[in-house]
Amino acid sequence: MRRTLARRPLAAVATVAMAAAFGVTAVSMSAAQAATGGVSGFATQNGGTTGGAGGATVTATTGTAIHAALCNRASASTPITIQVQGTINHGNTAKVSGNSCSTAAGVIELKQISNVTIVGVGSGATFDQLGIHIRDSSNIVIQNVTVKNVKKSGSPTSNGGDAIGMEGTVRNVWVDHVTLEASGGESEGYDGLFDLKNDVEYVTLSYSILRNSGRGGLIGSSEDDRGSGYITFHHNRYDNIDSRTPLLRGGVAHIYNNSYNRIHESGINSRAGARAKVENNYFKDSKDVLGTFYTDQAGTWQVAGNIFDNVTWSSRSGDNQPAGPNPTSTTTVSIPYAYTLDGASCVPAIVAQTAGANTGLRVSDGSCTPTTPDPTPTTPGPTPTTPGPTPTTPAPTAPSGTNLSIGAGADGSSKASGTSYGNVKDGSTSTYWSPSGSTGSISIKWGSATTVSSINIREASGAVGNVRTWRVLNADTGAVLASGTGAGVIGFASTSLKKITFEITGANGTPRIAEFETYAR
Repeated sequence: MRRTLARRPLAAVATVAMAAAFGVTAVSMSAAQAATGGVSGFATQNGGTTGGAGGATVTATTGTAIHAALCNRASASTPITIQVQGTINHGNTAKVSGNSCSTAAGVIELKQISNVTIVGVGSGATFDQLGIHIRDSSNIVIQNVTVKNVKKSGSPTSNGGDAIGMEGTVRNVWVDHVTLEASGGESEGYDGLFDLKNDVEYVTLSYSILRNSGRGGLIGSSEDDRGSGYITFHHNRYDNIDSRTPLLRGGVAHIYNNSYNRIHESGINSRAGARAKVENNYFKDSKDVLGTFYTDQAGTWQVAGNIFDNVTWSSRSGDNQPAGPNPTSTTTVSIPYAYTLDGASCVPAIVAQTAGANTGLRVSDGSCTPTTPDPTPTTPGPTPTTPGPTPTTPAPTAPSGTNLSIGAGADGSSKASGTSYGNVKDGSTSTYWSPSGSTGSISIKWGSATTVSSINIREASGAVGNVRTWRVLNADTGAVLASGTGAGVIGFASTSLKKITFEITGANGTPRIAEFETYAR
């Protein structure tokens, strides 16, 4: 097989060095050149994640200096990149006050702020027994740092025992090329390495190492905390972890091209209605790496292309419901962004060379594929694939019968100046609705339950092809009836409802919907 590694796009051009070992193309670079050009996964959605790009760059060698950099900004949203070098610990991390910050001693506190990058530079940055806490914040990048041995009990304690923890209303965070580690489990005073709870969305964890811990991480603090989601985990290495790789409560997670080794009790734990897309991962010398565990509130998963190497599975009983020994999909999950899969068989080698802090921010370019493709239908073929976000395919011809939208009502999430919701149901393709941004939703509604089994989305002249990805929702219940790419005729199971929504989740340009036709057949 051929394995090629590429570096994140950088503002400065670095020297290219060819490494003969492993057949890898490596790029030498200084971590000080880190940039956000390589952001991936769900962190690219909701307007994207840029961190402190475009703002001032400062250097910090203590936790107090990190807090001072946050507090010295003109406002809590003024962009800033903080380059960190050396060891950050309790002895050099004090609270700093200011109008643009809310910090605390004994933890790196990113609270009620936005537009910040923290990146390790030089010989490296280590947060020793000191966690990073993100709360009520947005547009944050953490890159090329090590966080280790954060405790919730014993001494010293920090961040509730989480290496990196997020809670409150947190949006758009990219954590990349970090090493998160503990030296034991809960009985030794440690908690999770990567915990997200209470309304955290649009997060990506990429090219990172999580190891030597009882708990890898979670999304949602309890079965009732289901408000977090849209999280991507890719090209990470989980090693010597008891459980939670991760634990999911509600929401959607995309888990691909990760390497799992020595997972002792349970791995990806989908619970409380969570939906996980789990593809092209490599699981080795582990137990119960996927399923619903320790609860009677099940989650679901879509699986494809994974390799299970010396994985053991428990018997299904009560609150213990492993997906194996032959995992099959129990849901379908639509992914709204483009991505390229490495073949699962070469994931351990790729991740060993790219994941973690101080590895040069190298990444896979997606060309790593098995030399002999696996014959099973769930394994990608011998060329890289960029899966579309859709489990459904629009019907090829227009539906027959009466357009039920004529005479119905209409509303939506927003409308651009000069457009109207009603334009999508007036029978004319010369008028249209457009959202105020690049994404949005438009709905057709009736006074009584109406049976619908297909819709036809007609784009206005000059805007054909602008709708890229979408979902069709039963607005009465929130259920997803269909999802896919490109406008046109969309069929789904016949459904009785009072309101149906066409939600645009990705666009190539400003969408213009001339007609939203609905049909019973």
